[in-house]
Amino acid sequence: MTPEILELAEKLVRRASEKRVTLCAAESCTGGLIGASITEISGASEIFYGSAVTYHNSAKENILGVTPFVLKKYGAVSPQCAMEMARGARLLYKTSLAVSVTGIAGPSGGSEKKPVGTVWFGISSLEGAYSYSCLFDGDRRKIRELSAAEALKILLGRVK
Repeated sequence: MTPEILELAEKLVRRASEKRVTLCAAESCTGGLIGASITEISGASEIFYGSAVTYHNSAKENILGVTPFVLKKYGAVSPQCAMEMARGARLLYKTSLAVSVTGIAGPSGGSEKKPVGTVWFGISSLEGAYSYSCLFDGDRRKIRELSAAEALKILLGRVK
């Protein structure tokens, strides 16, 4: 884990504890990096309820409730899937805020429409859900680390 990720996780745990905001994550391409970084910080158990690592589409469906329609029509790496993952995680863990990550870390799996480094993030709160994407450059490890850091930044920005 990079020092940047750990610094972001520490700020997030501190701020969420102060604001009494509960958090969770739904991870695909990050494979548990978000949860691992948050739980590295002492006191995380007060605000972090868990992270569902749903790498396979069947796990996205069975654990998070992502609809087969979304997976078939838009694919796992899509704004629709990212939003459904975030909503599903927030409902599963019963938290105030959830983040999801789904993307193509490479080195294979990319296409012209969705190149390697394409990552969608979903955010779900009581106010609703939204998603956005980033296109990261680097090898598989770098893309996964950049994705985890971005997810922590998203959560940090939403904990007011």
